[in-house]
Parts: sequence; C-alpha cells; structure tokens
Amino acid sequence: MKLCYQVATPDVAIADSVTAYQGPLDKTFGDIAAYGYDGVELMTIDPGKLNWEQVRRTAQDLGLVVGLVCTGEIFGQLGLSFADPDPARRAEAVARVKDIIDFAASQDAKVNIGRVRGQYRPGVARQQTEEWAVEAFQAISDYAAPKNVMIALENVTIMQTNFVNTMAEAKRMVDMTNRPNFKAMMDVFHMNIEEKDMYQAIRDYADINVHVHLSDNNRRYPGNCGMDFPKVIQTFHDVGYDDLFCTEIFQDPSMEESAKRSIAYLAPIFEKIYASPASTRCTVSSSPLASSCGRESPGTF
Repeated sequence: MKLCYQVATPDVAIADSVTAYQGPLDKTFGDIAAYGYDGVELMTIDPGKLNWEQVRRTAQDLGLVVGLVCTGEIFGQLGLSFADPDPARRAEAVARVKDIIDFAASQDAKVNIGRVRGQYRPGVARQQTEEWAVEAFQAISDYAAPKNVMIALENVTIMQTNFVNTMAEAKRMVDMTNRPNFKAMMDVFHMNIEEKDMYQAIRDYADINVHVHLSDNNRRYPGNCGMDFPKVIQTFHDVGYDDLFCTEIFQDPSMEESAKRSIAYLAPIFEKIYASPASTRCTVSSSPLASSCGRESPGTF
C-alpha cells in the first residue's frame, strides 16, 4: 500500500479547477517527497512536451513511484471525448490517450479514463454513445496491452458527466470492453454521491478495482469535512486492496497546505489499519497542519 499525491505536469494550464499540485516538476516532485508521500499520480495533456527519462529518473532519485497518469484534462481543457458525435474528434481523443499510454509505459504506470469517455447527449442514442465508448476502450486497451499498461475506468459523479456514474455502470463497461487490461478504479468522492451504500460497492466491485482516489466529501483534503476515512480505508483493507491510494482534491487553502494536511490526517489511519506507515518517509505531527519529514528537494531539470 502506498499513498500518492496528484501532480499536474507543466503542459496542463494552471487553473483553480485542477485537482493537482502544479508547477515545475523538479519543485513539485521535491515538495511531495519532502512531505512524505510514497508517489505521485500525474495529470498531463501533451506528454510529448516532457522529457520522459528525466521524469522517471527524478521520481526514482526521490524514492517516488509514478502510479498512474490521468487523462481528464483532455476533456477538461481540450473538450475531446470518446463519445463525441464528430468522428475526427473521437479519433483525436483516442490518439491523445495513446500518447499518454506511451508516457505511462515509460513510467511503469497505469492510465486512468475519467471524463474523456464523454457523456450521453441529446439527439444521440444511448446505445450509440456506449458503442463509440467501447470501441475507444478496446482500441486503447489493445494499444496498451503489449506495453504492459493497465487502463482504469473511473466512476464519476453525474455533476461532471452522465455516463458511468456508479460502480455497477463501470462494471458493465468493463464487461462490454472485454479486455484483460481494462479494469475500473474507485473515487470515494464520487462514490459517496452516487452509491446507495459506498462501502458495499467497495466490497461488491473489489475484483475490478485497480486504483483509489481519496478526497473529503467537499472535494478538499481528507479530514476537512465529513467523510469517514477510517471506515473507508478499513473497507478497502478488508477486501484485500493493497495498491495505490491517491488524493485528488481541490488545492484549498493552497497546494502546500492541502498536501501537508492530507498526509498528516491519513498517515495515522493507514498506519493503524495496514499495520505499517502509509509512508516510510514521514513522521506525522500531532498537529493536523504539519508533519516532520526528512527529505531534501532534488536539483532542477
């Protein structure tokens, strides 16, 4: 089990809506390591603008894993999706995701499919939307398979898309896609809204889950609001999940404070439930606002 923090690569436009640490990667990776995290989840749009070997080497030098690469801003900032009625735009969305798969392969990371899957639209039959999406899911899965990249379809609340909101709907897409490297992932913020019983959904769909997003029920850092994280983490532990947990949160009151407060709150919970520290780097202070971590920042690249 490892605890990660979401980081945006410099090609992603800086915006308050971005749920990731932002800035030059030498600084962001250095900060995340210094706070005590085990790894990062990367958000990118155009990985061709990055030096892939430097990304990998810098993460390794800091002892960070790159667990997953997100695709959400392909939709969020470019408006592209697998369910666009325009075949050229569908093809561009698939091509963009294939570029991200290549980058993820260089980092030994999974790839997430969030809002880029698209949505049901007025005037387009639901079956047609699903056929376009499954065609894209199969295309990217087949492209990713020889590169040993796992694709993870994320459940997303209806407030962001009306297509694949629940884990039951995600399971249906996994079954329709029918590829061994196409699975699902669980975002507890979305599950808390969309599932009748989030904890039962974690149990029921544990067999297809390959990644977890954490945030409080106001999309801010864990411990900020009312999510029962001890129960959430205990449920994942009980079903045998022992992979990456990654925060996906609004950076409020700031990136730095959100990252510090997240690990200060989560680390003792993971330590108690998983019987080992959530991070081997960080000794958590009794204060919810601070932690004492012994990690220096790397040089720039």
